[in-house]
Amino acid sequence: MSRTPLPAFYDDLDATFAELWRLLTDGAAQAPGGFHLPTLATLAAAGGPRLRTVVLRAADRAGRTLRFHCDRRSDKAAELLAHPACALAAYDAGAKVQIRVEGYARLHTDDAVADAAWAGSRAMSRVCYGAEPGPGTALPTGGAYSLPDETAAAILGRPHFAAVVVHAERLDLLYLDRRGHRRAVWHWTGDLWVGGWVAP
Repeated sequence: MSRTPLPAFYDDLDATFAELWRLLTDGAAQAPGGFHLPTLATLAAAGGPRLRTVVLRAADRAGRTLRFHCDRRSDKAAELLAHPACALAAYDAGAKVQIRVEGYARLHTDDAVADAAWAGSRAMSRVCYGAEPGPGTALPTGGAYSLPDETAAAILGRPHFAAVVVHAERLDLLYLDRRGHRRAVWHWTGDLWVGGWVAP
């Protein structure tokens, strides 16, 4: 019985680092896939952890950044403004890889980063930012909110839109295989990434 060959990065730390960024970059560029929809962890105002799924919009190895979008009226935006430290985690069953990223988020609302992200957003995505009332508002019934049409959303949604850029400080990749898992962790030192193998 033939076995699936081990990936080229299996025992190569530099190749594992490159694979981590390749998976994130590919995940940002295409859906479906586990790396397109990572889970974001933030710190709530009361001090407890909060989790939610976000859509990964960009990954930049050279800049060590990840980008997703949010409504600036949301709890997510308020939490990141109050406590920029955050984490993202994603798992892709096909690749048998889990990636975790820890870092610090910056919300871009009225600058060139936000403008470019808004311009690159699809019309159907912009509609969500024009919703009234804002995210998390209590409703008398499930459908007691309004969405603008795609034309109006281009104007109504922009004031509520934020591009969130996470500057990575710690990276963690876990590859699962019954012949032996592999896990590697890297820390940003201020000048370069320093990493090594750790027990899975």
